[in-house]
Amino acid sequence: MEWLQQVVPVFMLIFCRITAFFVVVPVFSTLSVPASYKIGLSSIISLIVYLSFGIGAVVPQDMGYVILIMQEVLVGLLLGFTTYLMMAAVQTAGALIDIQIGFSMANVIDPFTGASTPLIGHFKYMLALLVFLSMNGHHYLLDAIMYSYDWIPVTGEIFSKIHDGSVAEFLIRTFAYSFVLALQMAAPLVAALFLTDVGLGFLAKTAPQFNVFVIGIALKIIVGLILLMLLMPGLTALFDFLFGKLFESLRHLLDTLGDRT
Repeated sequence: MEWLQQVVPVFMLIFCRITAFFVVVPVFSTLSVPASYKIGLSSIISLIVYLSFGIGAVVPQDMGYVILIMQEVLVGLLLGFTTYLMMAAVQTAGALIDIQIGFSMANVIDPFTGASTPLIGHFKYMLALLVFLSMNGHHYLLDAIMYSYDWIPVTGEIFSKIHDGSVAEFLIRTFAYSFVLALQMAAPLVAALFLTDVGLGFLAKTAPQFNVFVIGIALKIIVGLILLMLLMPGLTALFDFLFGKLFESLRHLLDTLGDRT
């Protein structure tokens, strides 16, 4: 019984962090992944983490244990949300393109999140997921949550980091940087479609007999799709850069929340 009183509380704390991570992080949090699979994977990884980092850890058996549960859930959510922010840059870039090309009125249901997303945004997000899986990015995510215990053990303290504003500053910077990345990814097509609008404006002034609204819709779709096709070979390198920034952001978050042991 004494052994169970030491092992079970530590294991449950580890399970809370990893489960909270899988609730938010891309790929694992999708609706197409069964809940039983998520719970089973969380349990297996929690067992591995306990055998690697949790043996010998002692946690309080009073109300302090509730605070540790809140801390572990918060750490898992922060790690998953940071990953989601960087991946959301792809959808944001696609949404900006959809607004210019005219596809923003035609949304589709994303099977991964269950939300309604624009066409180009959904296409680029699916392409980014394929590149992410092809480079074993999901393995790096598992590696990140497992070795987060090097920085933040189950008996660590992160509320002081939250109180001094370092975590809020990190999240604001990460959100701003993800939006800048989205603008940079969408900039070539948005600029080209803007110039197309300018050209249609000159056409409307010089040749009023043309129905610019009818011509403009088809022309912007053709120009946008042709440019997207021409830029497709460079998307892989762009996604590699984005994923590099993703893992760098996770490292910065771990450095912000705690010190490596």
